[in-house]
Amino acid sequence: MSPALDQLQDRIGYTFRDSALLEQAVTHPSWLQAHRETVESNQRLEFLGDAVLQLILTEALFQEYAAEREGALSQRRASLTKGPFLALLAREIGLEACLRLGGSEEAAGGRTRASALEDAFEGVIGAIYLDSDLPAVRRVVLGLYGSLSDRLALEKFDNPKGRLQEMIQPVHGNEALRYEVTNVEGADHAREYEVAVLLNSEPVGTGRGTSKKLAEEAAAEAALAALSARKNA
Repeated sequence: MSPALDQLQDRIGYTFRDSALLEQAVTHPSWLQAHRETVESNQRLEFLGDAVLQLILTEALFQEYAAEREGALSQRRASLTKGPFLALLAREIGLEACLRLGGSEEAAGGRTRASALEDAFEGVIGAIYLDSDLPAVRRVVLGLYGSLSDRLALEKFDNPKGRLQEMIQPVHGNEALRYEVTNVEGADHAREYEVAVLLNSEPVGTGRGTSKKLAEEAAAEAALAALSARKNA
């Protein structure tokens, strides 16, 4: 196992018995194109991890907000499981350094792409569940989230598009950013949008979401991470 994955285990407070599960969790589909020996990417683990996250957070919110009705609880859960927020959690644990990406995806900035980070985060959660049990993965998840009320208070006022505009405006002016839908997938009732945000016609971030708004927010988060990394390089 790579040193980056060893460090990741330290940060999340969980040591895998089956290290292959962790390696699969951070394997982007693009990796398979050049590594035929790798059988599977993180897509199935992502599917499982999403369901595990939903269950753990549903239970935790049900207990913490005992007076709230279903609609309010659903909104809180949605805030804590949406793509940009999961990408934020992924960055907090340094997951971007652990991703296994194909060459073209790496060159295209896939390591800072919000959708790749979100998928890998859910993949790690699914991998922990398979490697252990529900109590163990619950401990890890709630440890990574910390206080749900504090997370929700910050998330309520989080505006990645606004933060990106504030970063860009002093240097490039008000009209430098543009959001463009680059792909739409799925049936009418289950659309998924991919959006690119362009800075003076240069793509600086992409994001995916079940609505244009969520995809734009994810793209803005990716752009913020990419531009900050470029600035600090």
